[in-house]
Amino acid sequence: MSITLPNGTRITPSTNTSSATNPIRLPAGSTLGDIGMLVPPGYSFWSLSNLVALGNWGDDDGDGQGTNGVTATGMISVYFSDKNGSSVSRNDTLNPCKAPYRVRLDVTHSSLTTQYGVPNSSTLSSQFVTYYISPSASVSCFVQFARPNLDRGKDHYAGPSNIWNPDKGFLTQSNNSSSYGRNFPTTGAKGLYFDLEMPDGVDGSQLTWSPVTRGGITAKVRWTKPYSGDNWISDKSQYVTRVELDGPWTGRQSSNPGPLTRPSLPQTFELKGKDSSGNVVVKYGFVLRQWFVGRNNGDSHSGYSSWCRSLGYRFSRVRDLTNAVCSPGESLPNYPCTGSVGARPSSSHNNYERRIGAGFFTEWGNLDKYSYIDLWGIKSSVLTSDAGGNGYLTIVFSGAISSVPTFVSAEHHWGGICTTP
Repeated sequence: MSITLPNGTRITPSTNTSSATNPIRLPAGSTLGDIGMLVPPGYSFWSLSNLVALGNWGDDDGDGQGTNGVTATGMISVYFSDKNGSSVSRNDTLNPCKAPYRVRLDVTHSSLTTQYGVPNSSTLSSQFVTYYISPSASVSCFVQFARPNLDRGKDHYAGPSNIWNPDKGFLTQSNNSSSYGRNFPTTGAKGLYFDLEMPDGVDGSQLTWSPVTRGGITAKVRWTKPYSGDNWISDKSQYVTRVELDGPWTGRQSSNPGPLTRPSLPQTFELKGKDSSGNVVVKYGFVLRQWFVGRNNGDSHSGYSSWCRSLGYRFSRVRDLTNAVCSPGESLPNYPCTGSVGARPSSSHNNYERRIGAGFFTEWGNLDKYSYIDLWGIKSSVLTSDAGGNGYLTIVFSGAISSVPTFVSAEHHWGGICTTP
């Protein structure tokens, strides 16, 4: 009924002090299979006669040594489960989100009899012991999905299945702080938000998160209900763990504004959800590489270009916004854009394909679907600094590329977006 830990420590039922709140700690990366016990790997139960045959028994006075003179009856079994009571494999790596695990050893009514000696037999009544096991306290859970606006995220808008899930958003690509840059988002603007899907077994309502500020940008995490306008979320009554970005914005719509604060980029953000004891339970990290501000006053190409410069930013190019590719069959006759290519990895169509690090619209989706934020009054499309076709290239919120004549004027109502760096 005893167990032996990887470091050689032996724990018996009489010395077992483990509990759900005081589990036995194993090193990160351990499995339940690293724990030694009488039930061998690959089995959930084992007869005591098998143990005798393997020499796993003893006789204090020595007159019963040798398996031919021993009779054993009874059975020992083991059951492994996570904190929710679900059965788990002995070979599964311990997941802090599912800890503490329970290792329950049961012995049926058993006996051991030798040919000689007084006494020559011993009996054991049915009993069990439960050991509670968790990985090292320094191990945290990690978010599985980061969900921005899912609008226009299916079919030909969907990215590869190992990056994008049309129903859940971007899959976490890395839990290693040195490669958080592989995660969503890499671009941002004031007021944009996304939701974190908590790992199995973690209750988001029980976590607290501190704001993280880096280079003039702040990421705040709240436990909140979705906004009424979040049409990609069907059940608005269910709370979400929401990350909101705050930073420089163009509240001033003057034609000649003074310089706007430019965030120092790139910056790494590591968000930590802590329990009531201050322990880090969940982490999510990302690296912001670009920050965007905008305006929608129907200005000309040169007007937007000048306005961005006055802010200390630059007028966005196609590749800053989308990964669309304008092939001959997808260029509108009156708005040609053939040969125009956005960010890489490229989409296979003239619209964005949801990927990480491949453009502002590509990451965040249809920007006019975000509720209660300042997206500069832009409703459908923006001019870019790139020339093409018969004028300048524009991008609609679906990420599609087209072009407009160089004499575009205020009645067209195209917006302009600036970025840094």
